[in-house]
Amino acid sequence: MRPAGRREAEVRMPEALLWSVALLLAVAAGWAWNSWRHRVADRRPGRDGTRRPTAPRPRGADRPSARPRSRATERAAGTPAPGEIWWADVPYADGSGSKVRPCLVLRADSRGADVLKITSQDKSDRDDHVRIPTRDWDPGAEHDSYLSLTEPIRISSADFADRAGRCDADLWRQVRALRHLPTS
Repeated sequence: MRPAGRREAEVRMPEALLWSVALLLAVAAGWAWNSWRHRVADRRPGRDGTRRPTAPRPRGADRPSARPRSRATERAAGTPAPGEIWWADVPYADGSGSKVRPCLVLRADSRGADVLKITSQDKSDRDDHVRIPTRDWDPGAEHDSYLSLTEPIRISSADFADRAGRCDADLWRQVRALRHLPTS
């Protein structure tokens, strides 16, 4: 006959092992969640409009272009091009300041670019905004955004922070067809 204390220890040993495994799994899941959350947060500006520093992307890290570029048409890495969506420091309409936000590049030169603002606010009830698919260039987005079709804003080259991706091809064709917007 075994002593009662030893039998309780035998029963508690597997229970303690299960709790240890559960604790390790919880810690690992928490680490994985934080790691993912910080990777996603690094791609988007915070509530205060500032961006966390990110490692520069190697040239060609984005989706390859549909047509190969020649030396004549090749542009410097980090230079906005028409049809691209960039995170940039965009001034407010009233001139009281600015914030980092996504924008669609209409045309660009060495000094800067003409852009249209993109907002995550629902503007479906307005004629001067159009829905823009967001998930292609912002995987962390929970819903589509809205592109302002009002007057373009001139942004200097220094105010562009990071390339987000390309505009949806159908939407880009619609924007280029609008006569009041200058596109290249």
